[in-house]
Amino acid sequence: MRLLDSDTLPDASPSARPDAGPDTSPDPAAVDAARWAALARRDARADGRFVYSVRTTGVYCRPSCPARAAKPENVAFHPTCADAEAAGFRPCRRCRPNEPGLAARQAEAVARACRLIEAAETPPALDALARAAGMSPYHFHRVFRRITGVTPRAYAGARRAARLAAGLQEAGTVTEAIFEAGFNASSRFYASASARLGMTPTAYRRGGAGARIRFALGQCSLGAILVAATEAGVCAILLGDDPEALLRDLQDRFPKAELSGGEPDFDATVARVVGLVEAPHRARLDLPLDINGTAFQQRVWQALRAIPPGRTATYTEIARAIGEPKAVRAVAQACGANPLAVAIPCHRVVRHDGALSGYRWGVARKRALLAREGARQGTQQGAQLEPELPLEASR
Repeated sequence: MRLLDSDTLPDASPSARPDAGPDTSPDPAAVDAARWAALARRDARADGRFVYSVRTTGVYCRPSCPARAAKPENVAFHPTCADAEAAGFRPCRRCRPNEPGLAARQAEAVARACRLIEAAETPPALDALARAAGMSPYHFHRVFRRITGVTPRAYAGARRAARLAAGLQEAGTVTEAIFEAGFNASSRFYASASARLGMTPTAYRRGGAGARIRFALGQCSLGAILVAATEAGVCAILLGDDPEALLRDLQDRFPKAELSGGEPDFDATVARVVGLVEAPHRARLDLPLDINGTAFQQRVWQALRAIPPGRTATYTEIARAIGEPKAVRAVAQACGANPLAVAIPCHRVVRHDGALSGYRWGVARKRALLAREGARQGTQQGAQLEPELPLEASR
């Protein structure tokens, strides 16, 4: 008899069966075999599909319950918790089958913690967040990072930076914006201000006024290219057909910054970037990057940098890699917001069927870059992402 995997475990609940002929009903023997297999593996994927009761203890459990295995003759299967309770069994206190699963409970606890962080004037202490989540600080820190991809401290820092960036445009003074964003001392903010904003907060508030951005326009085999850098590192690599359009894009980003072009000592930086465009499978941009984005965008861009040349990944795989399997659309939006062509290789992300989808600098350029790297469309999904330095560490 073929044992069914839990992914294909049929639902034998009467309410789940449509009105159809006898030939559509699941084979009871196959259902029981699949349930026994899931129970033997303590398979969490089967949670919610059925519960089992133990006659000698009077309780019913999830398939994944870590309790000691019961004798087969004492076990009965039930489609739902209500069916088990109607048969006179009470829920197990260990696996709590009548409550949301562990993954759902942890996700809800982390969501509550995120709301606490966002609502607080100053970042809550780790102990306070863990206590609100009903976990130890160590366990909470690990769960929070697994689900969000960042630590509670990093999440709080990103939220404060986002509030500050918005507030700098509206507040009367920079100091006022700093405290309204939740920094309890201006010195603590200024210690990381340039890394967060790419320039001083005063310059950011003035649309880049006072900030000096060096840039150069040129041509490569993919058309026009613009490379720009602040004192912190390369902040833009733009590709296109019209050099003037690329320059307007840079000006729109920092309308009041001091843009400086034609500097001879910047040619070496441009040459290294062009080398990466021309030979992305061989070259590596060993230059500091100055890139500002939301916490989510930073996680997506970090995952993109872990895709090795010659390989591709799907938007779904990137979403899973950052711990957000349902955020496929948001991943695509983060790829579209990437201001560093090739250096952050969003061209290596393809659709689930391997076909090329939208690319900020044109699908033809995306196809050309993948061809240069030797990537075969539609055959490289599931690529193992290689570790990469965090974006913050590359500044």
